[in-house]
Amino acid sequence: MRKVLPLAVIGLLTILLVVSDHPFPPPSDPDRESRTAVVALGDSTMSGEGAGSYEPGTNGEDGGNWCHRSTEASIMKARIEADQKINLACSGANSDKLRNEQLPRLRRIAGANRVTAIVVAIGANDDPRFSEILNKCFEAWGKRSDCTSAAAPEWTKRVRRMVPKVENTLSAIRQTMRDSGYLDSDYQLVVQSYAAPVTPKMPRSLQNLSGCPLRTSDLEWVVEEAVPELSNGLRTAAEKVNARFLDLSRAGEGHEACAAKPETEWFTRLTVDWDGLKNEKRSSHALQESFHPNALGHQQFGRCLTEFLATDKRDGACVPRLDGSLGLSTES
Repeated sequence: MRKVLPLAVIGLLTILLVVSDHPFPPPSDPDRESRTAVVALGDSTMSGEGAGSYEPGTNGEDGGNWCHRSTEASIMKARIEADQKINLACSGANSDKLRNEQLPRLRRIAGANRVTAIVVAIGANDDPRFSEILNKCFEAWGKRSDCTSAAAPEWTKRVRRMVPKVENTLSAIRQTMRDSGYLDSDYQLVVQSYAAPVTPKMPRSLQNLSGCPLRTSDLEWVVEEAVPELSNGLRTAAEKVNARFLDLSRAGEGHEACAAKPETEWFTRLTVDWDGLKNEKRSSHALQESFHPNALGHQQFGRCLTEFLATDKRDGACVPRLDGSLGLSTES
């Protein structure tokens, strides 16, 4: 005869199904709770491109991995109370690559550790193709023309097309964590935007191949329109999945590439791997580090991220302080 569940048991199961995304989490390492981890996901701005000191195997040694994960990346410089800080970000990644290549690794990490925070920087390599825009501005400088007349009219459309892709990726991160037995409230999900790497205030003497070969009018568009609009699009995507948002659009003010002296700049100038140019397998990556945060920049971004993770504010912004360092603002 078929057994009938008592009404009390049925009621309890019903409550569990209503209040929890995963009433019966999958088995995991029994020691998971004793090992904490913070994980970084995303593209070059998170991997540490431009900071040097790349992890073995991520600098093209094996003929294909150019993720440029740096030990100097901002996530590694952030002062976070965790047993491990794990960087899965990869230079050049877009939303599809994050989901297909980084999330399987996140799933394994979440099963073996108690993940307390996930920091994500993604979107610029989707429809906006921000690095491509900078390359076109570089080419325009050489042709004594401008790049914004072609890029600006399409920029808003590109950012709008990006938003649902980033939203879907953030939702996939949420689902990966739920499948690993986490509630959304068990960890912080932080979406980080991008800093403008250049400034229209740079001296004319540096607007050349020895510094930053970009035209002032193009630089004005990048700083005043392109980067803020990209940041707003990412904020929208973050809001859709109830993630926190850290705005870096103004983070580099006064410290951009070619803004002053190299020792006070937080971004790389035009950077050429001259040895790589001599190698057919490496030559296409010879300019890869150009116009990315350098080690000093990542140190400052890590400082701001540390402050943000210590608050319970939904939104924050990294802004320069009077003493020249980067600090957190939570004013709306």
